[in-house]
Amino acid sequence: MLSRIAESLFWIGRYVERADDTARILDVHTQRLVEDPWIDERRACHVLLALMGTPCALEEADTERVLSTLAFDRVAPSSIVGALSAARENARGAREVLSAEIWESLNVTHNALPQQRTMARRYGPHSLFRFVRERSAMVFGLADATMSRDESWLFLILGRSLERVDMTSRMLSTRVMAGDAAPSWTLVLRSTGAYEPYLRTYRGAVNSSRAAEFLLLDRLFPRSVFASLEQAEGCLAELERANVRVGTRVGVAGEAHRIVGRARTMLEFMGTDEVLAQLPARLDELQRTCSLASEAVTRRFFTEEAPQVWVPEGVA
Repeated sequence: MLSRIAESLFWIGRYVERADDTARILDVHTQRLVEDPWIDERRACHVLLALMGTPCALEEADTERVLSTLAFDRVAPSSIVGALSAARENARGAREVLSAEIWESLNVTHNALPQQRTMARRYGPHSLFRFVRERSAMVFGLADATMSRDESWLFLILGRSLERVDMTSRMLSTRVMAGDAAPSWTLVLRSTGAYEPYLRTYRGAVNSSRAAEFLLLDRLFPRSVFASLEQAEGCLAELERANVRVGTRVGVAGEAHRIVGRARTMLEFMGTDEVLAQLPARLDELQRTCSLASEAVTRRFFTEEAPQVWVPEGVA
């Protein structure tokens, strides 16, 4: 597969997942501000912007700043609108390997964003968040239903998996590191779609340690950090088998595979109490893992090497 197309598929997966998860985080954030009259709005907004990688001064942090930065910005790929627009632009360059249904879904989503943005500013942002969650689920559902399990699908799912690890870590950070401005664990579970699976698993009231353990370590819930790392590792193993470079030994894991594998192994074999006791550090480490793995994937699969040119003897 051409590295250009592979890179487009990888970033489609990342951008669509980023829009979905950002919508979930903002939905919980705005709901909490409405329900809790005692919350310090500026501090909550300041912490959220910092955790999402767009910090600002405390006196400038408010709900309007949060929504304009993380929801409505048309250019920044860290915002909902920007991420979906970037996903659609990448899809334009990979239409030959995407099904017509996926392209149509991304295109319809992009064309509906101006109207959704206007409605969100007029009536409140929750309709936009619901729209984004539904359209993101449609894109990935169509990918599962209409794409062959070849390299195209592997790059798309690899991007989704790495982004999901990063964003689930950020969701947990909003609870662990926000102090008095933190959302409840029930809201965090709802924001990830994990509330009902959690109740079916533990059959009891929400407990902070169990909630964190579920979102980090559960092997069956697809949005958990462990399940996402495991899926990313599987995608990388398949891609490495299909893209063996000259001069490399078969069966040796690449750099991205090693980075993801170390993170997955740490969660799998470290004691649960030990993981939870150092949770802020572990969450930071997981976010760095995603960044390093993404850079390694780019170097391994997307950076084209200059072809070797054989020069006859005697020719300078």
